[in-house]
Amino acid sequence: MGRILAIDYGRKRVGIAVTDELKMIANSLTTVHSKDIITFLKDYTEKESVECFVIGEPKQMNGKLSESEKFIKPFIKLLKKEFPDIKIERFDERFTSKIAVRTMIDAGIKKKDRQNKALIDSISATLILQSYLESKH
Repeated sequence: MGRILAIDYGRKRVGIAVTDELKMIANSLTTVHSKDIITFLKDYTEKESVECFVIGEPKQMNGKLSESEKFIKPFIKLLKKEFPDIKIERFDERFTSKIAVRTMIDAGIKKKDRQNKALIDSISATLILQSYLESKH
């Protein structure tokens, strides 16, 4: 049994979070450029056992998928091809970016640092993963 890895996929950057070995706590891992994500995941899965990828599912307020889904679908197809033995699940990512910024404000992070989109992406991935874990318990 491996860890669960969450992916907040974007056209430029991909936020990544991972569980602890007991799959109880979500931790921010990193943010990588979208063109480097498959290489990163190959390297990571060689060192760590991963049983599931949780991919953020961008929905609008009315429940319909947002425009960014058209970029995520080809990525998921590639993930299935490159990692056929790792399960892929989707999880609603509505509001994660806004919650990530709010979390940084509450943590006292300076405004300049809060504008770091890579940090927002990794926190968003962590929020997706933590919400996913909570939905399973």
